[in-house]
Amino acid sequence: MQSQPLLRRRTSSLAALRMLSSTTHYSILKPSLHRTMKTASETSSKTPCFPLFRNCPDTSLSNSHFPQSFTLSKCFSATTKPITVSNTSASINSEHEASDSSPQSLVVICFYRFADFPDHAAMRKPLKDLCEQLRVSGGIILAPEGINGSICGTRESVEKILGFIQTDDRLKGLRQVESPVSPEEEAIHHGHSSSSPLAAGEDAPFRWDHVRVKLKKEIVTLGMPTVSPIEKVGKYVSPRDWNSLITDPDTVVIDVRNNYETRIGKFKGAVDPCTTAFREFPSWVDDQFQLAEPEGQSQLNGSTGSTKTQVENGGQKMPSKVAMYCTGGIRCEKASSFLLSKGFKEVYHLEGGILKYLEEVPKSESLWEGECFVFDKRVSVEHGLVQGTFKLCYGCKQPVSDADMEAPEWEYGVCCPHCYSLKSEDEKERARARHRQFEAWGIIGGPDKGRRPARTMEGIERRITPLSNSV
Repeated sequence: MQSQPLLRRRTSSLAALRMLSSTTHYSILKPSLHRTMKTASETSSKTPCFPLFRNCPDTSLSNSHFPQSFTLSKCFSATTKPITVSNTSASINSEHEASDSSPQSLVVICFYRFADFPDHAAMRKPLKDLCEQLRVSGGIILAPEGINGSICGTRESVEKILGFIQTDDRLKGLRQVESPVSPEEEAIHHGHSSSSPLAAGEDAPFRWDHVRVKLKKEIVTLGMPTVSPIEKVGKYVSPRDWNSLITDPDTVVIDVRNNYETRIGKFKGAVDPCTTAFREFPSWVDDQFQLAEPEGQSQLNGSTGSTKTQVENGGQKMPSKVAMYCTGGIRCEKASSFLLSKGFKEVYHLEGGILKYLEEVPKSESLWEGECFVFDKRVSVEHGLVQGTFKLCYGCKQPVSDADMEAPEWEYGVCCPHCYSLKSEDEKERARARHRQFEAWGIIGGPDKGRRPARTMEGIERRITPLSNSV
């Protein structure tokens, strides 16, 4: 039997270990935090006291409490060296807080520029960092042939982004199309700046506080590196002069967009190539028109002395004039360059695309029929660039009408009449799972997507308690 003094010493040692384990949940894993807590208690008059620590009084924090610069200990950083945070970032955060308290009007800008840009990758990080700092959302593509993007933010922030891009002389003179944002969209956008930073609502133009800056081979994919709008391109036609061109009987009007876009709207009398991707356009042109004139198949035009092509391919004659259009003009730059390389003589395209036409030409004078599909969460726009009536099928990313959503093949977040028969049951079930995640968290993958699971205090206690009992 153990003596009484020995038993007391053993009991007190176990009690001390248990006390140590219950009060050092943080410091046993992060010793620097224990030192930080001690320093905070000893110098409470000099440094701010954070409510994170239970032994600190709950004080209201203001900018005056913070020093001009301070060092974060390892417990707040994954790096091995301390990180110095200056008052510059604090001022940026205060500016963002001010903008949150007094929301400014938003704007959506689509822009592009073809240029010889072999060192495009060097712009990616600074451009993305600036967008995140200014809370500009959207998508930007950088490629050896230039830049293409669509972004949303306050006018001041967007102008700073465009100004930064054009500090490179090769990208000066961006072609831009501006679209307004409705008050409802602004409320959704600004409302997610503080209350729910995970994602904007499904009706916001872009996901809040999220920008993608991608590196690609082409800013618009045609799959033909030899086609370069930098070297040659068709003639630009302003929206005001467009109607007279496309009503000329000698002009063939071609819609350069894809079938899911042309399905909801196009110009009156335009030819629809029915392509599913822009890279299919060259094959359609080769199949549609006889581009090389065989011997003996041209006849002299008696009035002018010029030759006029009479060759036909599948009932189609090479047109004397071609007028093309697309959403914002960028696809027509490449398409017109391609047609010129194939021997077409007169190639025109709508400057600024459909968006500029809908912005400048009154509805009473317009030859546009339907709505224009756009590549953001507005889905479609009408005259005046107001948001249209179409919604998006998240299963196939195609526009759907009210009638489509009444069809039995429609399932929100999963499929629509346009993709129901193309998807297997496994694909539909995966889409349902993604939709459940979005409904639960506001973002696919949940709030911890891309992060390591956070360690809970209960898990730490379970690992510490056996250690204390065994000593």
